[in-house]
Amino acid sequence: MVNVWGIVSIVIFYVIIFAIGIWAGWKNKSFSNDVRATDLINANRSIGSFVGIFTLTATWVGGGYINGTAEYVFNPGYGLIWTHAPVGYAISLILGGVFFASKMRSQNYVTMLDPFYQKYGPLMTALLYIPAFMGDLFWTAAILSALGSSLAVVIGLSTTVAIIISAAIAVVYTLFGGLYSVAYTDVVQLILIWIGLYLSIPFAMSHDAVTNIADTAYSLLPLPGSNITTGKWVGIDNVDANSSGIFLDGFLLLCVGGIPWQAYFQRVLSAKSAVVAQKLSFVAALGCIFSAVPAVLIGAIAASTDWNQTDFGQASVSEDRYKDILPIVLQYLCPPAVSFIGLGAVSAAVMSSTDSSILAASSMFTQNVYRVWRNLCSKPSDVELIWVMRLFIIVIGVVATVMAIQVTSTYQLWFLSSDLVYVILFPQLLCVIYIPFSNSYGSLTAYVLGWILRMGGGEATFDIEPYIKYPWFDEDGNAQRFPYKTFIMIINTLTIITVSGITSYLFNKEIIPSKYDVFKMQICAPSQQDDETDQDPDSKDGDHGQQNVAYLNSRDQLDTKL
Repeated sequence: MVNVWGIVSIVIFYVIIFAIGIWAGWKNKSFSNDVRATDLINANRSIGSFVGIFTLTATWVGGGYINGTAEYVFNPGYGLIWTHAPVGYAISLILGGVFFASKMRSQNYVTMLDPFYQKYGPLMTALLYIPAFMGDLFWTAAILSALGSSLAVVIGLSTTVAIIISAAIAVVYTLFGGLYSVAYTDVVQLILIWIGLYLSIPFAMSHDAVTNIADTAYSLLPLPGSNITTGKWVGIDNVDANSSGIFLDGFLLLCVGGIPWQAYFQRVLSAKSAVVAQKLSFVAALGCIFSAVPAVLIGAIAASTDWNQTDFGQASVSEDRYKDILPIVLQYLCPPAVSFIGLGAVSAAVMSSTDSSILAASSMFTQNVYRVWRNLCSKPSDVELIWVMRLFIIVIGVVATVMAIQVTSTYQLWFLSSDLVYVILFPQLLCVIYIPFSNSYGSLTAYVLGWILRMGGGEATFDIEPYIKYPWFDEDGNAQRFPYKTFIMIINTLTIITVSGITSYLFNKEIIPSKYDVFKMQICAPSQQDDETDQDPDSKDGDHGQQNVAYLNSRDQLDTKL
């Protein structure tokens, strides 16, 4: 049965967010004819500390983050100890701030893929866009799925309808306002997330059906009148020698795999200075932890509840409903008014990440794929680039919406989004920034090897059977027990360094004639003269505005050569 007042509250919330998004785009002249594509991507590098901290935190604190955290804490097979995301992503923001934020911002790159284009050329950049795109696509689908299930539980709205409407609203204001709209709406959305979730905790925790979560943290408690037990939400018993490899793999995946995301670097590269970019990363890490606390408590509350004493209608929550546990708690353990406010928080979380990931993928496609290959014919105008970006925003929104309707686990799909980024992209980003002699040969070799090794490990989410059995392979469960994702990441890093070092030596010593250098390493590598012409991060120069001069010069050389 559809809850009319619930729908009214959500409609009001959506209208407010939509209005703020459109206003932000209008305020910053995103609708004018003379706006540049890079202005929509990086907000003219005008993001200060306040808006920047809110938009970066809100980007990570999405529906997958909130719903997925509650899901895993509640899941008796996992529990809090397996819920890596809050701490893992906070660590990734700190590492990103220490090792990458300042370096990337000081070079005035437009997107995360710019250093790859500058150093490796257009082919490798296009190939590296694939895992980046897939990561954003999976992420968007996961958070839309989280919202769909929440609206279906609390107000009785069809999951499909809820996902379509939410995606459409996020797409429309992102379509016209770019990062301006996304950043300003993030401020409001993050505040709503905090208010809605923290407000629901005392009501849910004080419900008569809920046992003190401290008593159920490590102990199983029988539910009165049934054979069902509840509790042990910390999940300390769920980690043993057999699962230690997977545990380590998952934690490192989020700590390091949370760095190479365009959604993260979009905020970093839009900051007013390199110092501000670092500050955003450090403070947002604290914001992620603060935002996860109510989700963890909701999962613990659900694991400590005798559902027979509620209107839920079942003695326990079935496994296929685990992903709905957060909205179930809001619906059955909180008063209606609090439930609607909490639902607004979940909606805010989803919208704040949906617009970010959609804009991120479309920005990289426009700047690093379409623009580069379009230059082979003639230089595209900013109007053309803006419309290409808008078209791709729609495409990504539609594809992610279809995937969201089909997803079964919010956390699994959200976790998978970091998988490819960790295995494929992180070694590439690390080497392109910190290994001076890295080149396209090493990058391509590691790229191909990474895909082979990762797909060889199998993927249950897509029913891909493993064809490589890493050490400790579980024959009975047909599952990998070795931390093979971390192993692949390390192998990829070493491959880039080794192959790049060997090929650089062979070509530089002319052991192999330069005519066989198909990637034109001498052209792709930034020259000393280019390095000396780098602009100050906050300066403006001619038509290129705040873009990096060395990057543009290198790109022009490549386009001419091609």
